[in-house]
Formats: sequence, structure tokens, C-alpha cells
Amino acid sequence: MSDTSLRQADQPPLKVVPARYPLRLIGAIFSVFILLVIVQSIATNPRWEWGVFRQWFFEPAILQGLAKTLLLTLLGTLFGIIFGTALALARLSKSYLLNGLAWGYIWLFRSLPMLLVLIILYNFSYLYDSLSVGIPFTSIEFFSHPTVDLLDQFSVAVLGLSLVQSAYTAEIIRGGILGVEHGQHEAAAALGLPGYRRTFRIILPQALRAIIPTGFNEVISLAKGTSIVYVLSMPELFYTVQVIYNRTQQVIPLLMVATVWYLVITSVLSVLQYYVERYFSRGAVRELRPTPIQRFRLWARG
Repeated sequence: MSDTSLRQADQPPLKVVPARYPLRLIGAIFSVFILLVIVQSIATNPRWEWGVFRQWFFEPAILQGLAKTLLLTLLGTLFGIIFGTALALARLSKSYLLNGLAWGYIWLFRSLPMLLVLIILYNFSYLYDSLSVGIPFTSIEFFSHPTVDLLDQFSVAVLGLSLVQSAYTAEIIRGGILGVEHGQHEAAAALGLPGYRRTFRIILPQALRAIIPTGFNEVISLAKGTSIVYVLSMPELFYTVQVIYNRTQQVIPLLMVATVWYLVITSVLSVLQYYVERYFSRGAVRELRPTPIQRFRLWARG
């Protein structure tokens, strides 16, 4: 054994000192202090009327309004994705006509407030007595139906939400497609696949990793934005809460009922977003990070 090896063997093992972050500790203590102050203020202030909150939280009328909100969110998201995808592909089309029409649609519905769109659609029957399909500038009609029978409160709400949502969704999808490397487009074309198969089988699946985070933000915004349909006197969650507190004058606890239900909806969508992003990140990372449940199980095992 050499002298260097002997000297290394005689030396004591190195002591590893963990790094200290005093500012991080101070920030954590301050955050916990603020949180405790807020919790104490909310829990001990009798004006919040938590007893009234418990009374109305699972009231059938509230749950029916919640179901209507969820249905509007689902349909607005579904139709927004379908029409938004078509608009995004039209914006990327080499046809000047399709590109221009799609751009004009997106420009229009991103410029108009949701409230204005809903009110115009609700009064659409005043502008047009009937909707018909025929040859323009002639009296030939193949189909005609009274507008009043087509656009009730629910259909106006779904149509308005879908029209506005599709404009934003189209730009999100277009941005995701443009984010795919140009080499992927060339590789897909080299396979000899038709254009629609290249788009839906190769390009869009890769674009989803960029589309999903922003897309879920739009879905969450839509879930909260459904409250705007109260102008149509449609009994969704927020309108139902308004009707009840106008009758009982218990404004704050009933607003808290709506607040907590919106928090629940947002939390569920956030959890769903996490697992959808995790699913589509396979192949993009070498090893998936453990989920919170998996981390908790590892921590519980010691």
C-alpha cells in the first residue's frame, strides 16, 4: 500500500453539513402565521354564519344549479374543442379563404364580451323570425323553422359559451401545433400518409403536451364563467344562490356556498389536469415523477 493510500486511510471521514436557508425558514414561518390569522378570523367571526352555510350547502335547489353548471361546462368544452380544432386547422390552411374566415371568426368572438354575446343570442328571434336553408337571393327554401322554438335559455347559454370558447381554444391548439418541430412534419410527410392522418395521428398527439396546460386553464375559466348566464335567468349555481339570498337576505353564507362549490369544481379539474398531463408526458421524460399518493405511501412506509 502506498504512502498516499495510508494517509487517506488515517484521515477521519468527512462530515457532511446540510445547507441552511434562513430566509426560507423565515418565509415559511411568516406564511404559517398569516394562514393561522386568516383561519382564526373566518372560524371565529359569527357574521360568516356557518350554520346557515351548512343548512344550504347540500340543498336540492343548490345541487340542481350545480348540475346545470357542470352540464354547461361539459357542453361548452366539448363543442369548443370540436369547433376550435376545426378553426385552428383552418388558420393553418394554405387556403386564403379558409384562413381569412377563421381569422375573422376568432377576431370577432375574442373581441366581444361574453355577456354581450349571450344577450344578442337571446334576442336573436327579434332579428330573425325563422332560420332557413335555401339558395341565397332567391325564394327557394329547403328548410325553415321558427327561431323562437330553437333558442331557449339553455340552448342560448350553450351556444354562446361554445362560440366564445372555440375562438380561444382555436388559438391554443394552433399554438400547440406550431410548437411541434418542423422535422416532425417532414418525417410524417415522408411516411406517405394523407394530410388528415398526419395531423391527427402524428402532429396533434405531440402538440397536446403544449395544449393541455393552457387548455385546462380555459376549461376552469369556463366553469367559473358559466355564472354569467344568470342574465338569462337560467337556474345555474350562481343564479340559484342569488334567488335564495334575495328571499332570505342571508347573503354572505349563501355566497360562501357558491364559493366553496366553485372551489370544489376547480380542484377536481386541477387534479384531472395533473393526471392528463402526466399521461401525455410519457416518452417526453425518462422517468415519471411519483404522484402525491405514491409519495405519501413512500413516506408512510418510512
